[in-house]
Amino acid sequence: MLRFVMRRLGAGLVLLLVISALAYVLLVLGSGDVARNILGVNATQEQTEALNEELGLNRPVLTQYVDWLGSAVTGDFGDTWTGSETVAATLTSRLSVTLQLVTGAVILAAILAAVLGVIAALRGGIIDRVVQSVGLIGFAVPGFLVAFALVTVFSLRFSIFRATGYVAPSDSVADWLRSVTLPILALSLATLASVSLQIRGSVKDILGLDYVRTLRSRGLSDRRVMFKHVLRNAAGPALSVLGVQFIGLLGGAVIVEQIFAIPGLGQTAVRSTAAGDIPLVMGLVVVMAVIVVVVNLTVDLTTAWLNPKVRHA
Repeated sequence: MLRFVMRRLGAGLVLLLVISALAYVLLVLGSGDVARNILGVNATQEQTEALNEELGLNRPVLTQYVDWLGSAVTGDFGDTWTGSETVAATLTSRLSVTLQLVTGAVILAAILAAVLGVIAALRGGIIDRVVQSVGLIGFAVPGFLVAFALVTVFSLRFSIFRATGYVAPSDSVADWLRSVTLPILALSLATLASVSLQIRGSVKDILGLDYVRTLRSRGLSDRRVMFKHVLRNAAGPALSVLGVQFIGLLGGAVIVEQIFAIPGLGQTAVRSTAAGDIPLVMGLVVVMAVIVVVVNLTVDLTTAWLNPKVRHA
């Protein structure tokens, strides 16, 4: 198991290095005149040249990246170019908000998908058709349309939840729930669709295998066969899909946060990219890459625990 973990960590570190290098080069080459964007169109040539020198943008790209990497490995991502906070402070305050939405959406989707997928596989009939229909709707309907529909019904018409804004749980748990419920529901639909269909298909396939019929013929109860054998083997593919969906939701949260005016990483990504704030954008890239590595490692470890043969793959 230790060798398995070390291989995954090594691959994750290589991924971080490659992504950060490519992102930095593309940002520097594609940001245009950053000093002019920061100072405004009325800035003189002397002012823009002075700011470029202060920010180090007049140096070779490789030199800039090596200096940034040397600071980043110590946890120092520098100061934002368009704000008064450090990059670390800006990301810390907004990362928790985005993770609350994404984690809540994944947990909700995983629970509902497990229940619906297993019931559809066991019962069939109308329940199976309903689950497949929900899956098709989840794939076909964009998240922002779901968000608009939820706001129209539950905020504007019935005033049950907040339409915009975010309240921290430390201020009021009830208001926090009212502010994050609709974004979580909007984010969870696509994940619910894909995971429920995956679980349904996996459970149906495993129920038709010879060893399951053998276990039942030996007198094992259906509940024991289902929970100890069928679900354990069906969980691996579902976890892989769930991990991919978690990563995808980080991108989907950008649009949902804009719709609900939630101060998460989505708003920060849009504003920093438009302004050419390279330190802040690079901080976002690294944070997202680290989350991808952690999620993939967690999925791999869980899958290896469920199926020991994966450790030697």
